[in-house]
Amino acid sequence: MKIHEYQAKELLRAEGVPVLAGRVARSPEEAAAAYEALGTSVCAVKAQIHAGGRGKGKVKGSEQRGVELAKSSADARRIAEGLLGKTLVTIQTGPEGQVVRQVFVESGCAIARELYCAVLVDRRVGCPVLIASTAGGMDIEEVAAKTPELILTEPFDADRGLAGWQTRLLSARLGIPTAHWRAAEQFFKALTQAFVKLDASLLEINPLVFTKDGTFVALDAKMTFDDNALFRHKDVVGLRDEAEEEPAEIRAAAAGLSYVKLDGTIGCLVNGAGLAMSTMDLVKLHGGEPANFLDVGGGADVKAVTEAFRIILSDKNVKAILVNIFGGIMRCTTIATALVEASKTVGFNVPLVVRLEGTEVEEGKRILASSGTAIIAAEGLTDAAKKVVAAAGKPEA
Repeated sequence: MKIHEYQAKELLRAEGVPVLAGRVARSPEEAAAAYEALGTSVCAVKAQIHAGGRGKGKVKGSEQRGVELAKSSADARRIAEGLLGKTLVTIQTGPEGQVVRQVFVESGCAIARELYCAVLVDRRVGCPVLIASTAGGMDIEEVAAKTPELILTEPFDADRGLAGWQTRLLSARLGIPTAHWRAAEQFFKALTQAFVKLDASLLEINPLVFTKDGTFVALDAKMTFDDNALFRHKDVVGLRDEAEEEPAEIRAAAAGLSYVKLDGTIGCLVNGAGLAMSTMDLVKLHGGEPANFLDVGGGADVKAVTEAFRIILSDKNVKAILVNIFGGIMRCTTIATALVEASKTVGFNVPLVVRLEGTEVEEGKRILASSGTAIIAAEGLTDAAKKVVAAAGKPEA
């Protein structure tokens, strides 16, 4: 689950991470009032969407940036008016962009240096890792590709936390003056403790600024949480903004389905996350583009499969559907019956390729063959991928 910058900063403030004063605004008038209330000569007016790259992003049809400085309440009003209700396009939103529904008006500070830092779980080493770089304010993906030596990493134990010697090592490698190593240690330790305590999966600060008065401040904050741990954080769940999420993904979650919308034309309905990823890989290998990741799990019934088809078909880009089921816990007869019933309920206007394997597979195939449902049967995963890619290239029936 993702949250907005202003929400992340409230959580960080509560955990002792230094952040600037700011107010959220949902109208130009509120933005002007926020500037006056903050009482600083310069404020940043920031679009609040669940995507990075806002500073370089632009509103569709204008030169308005997603983050701009205001030097008066009139400036704040004008910038907010240019953002609210408009579509902001950034490197992370894709060309379709995201609608801005609120802005964050934040007081300014005297910046001496900009750094980058993030905390995430590194599965290769099996623990959380603090990442830092002197390339603050830049796209970290670009830094990693062109100058990977600028990215520093420090793994740490989630129970014991970041050690003092690690913060001193990072400070030295980041070129922080020794007189300010204690402040850096306090910042890094507070940040990593917040990450662990809140069960975050990503906590990114870009930029982390070193101010002219020798303090460290999180000038931006991006947080993503482990969905499996949200039961421990009811306050975090309350920060969820469904307007920022894909409607089909919300619908799938309510039905107990694991679904992620993608940009392709081939819908995928699979049981098992690993098999789903393998299916998507093979579709791409044979020249197709998956329209989604959808794992119906091992206990799917007629109701779940029917809803899965409805979700897939709600994507107007879908030109064909591949059903790939390995009957282990789930019997092939169960999924075959569910497919037939779902086809009667939903109806298909795109080709449907089905590959079944596993428990009671022959009986499952007989159910499909005798159902009268327009199904393209496939023998093996490679055959299924080739057939669905070919089918997606045909005009819809």
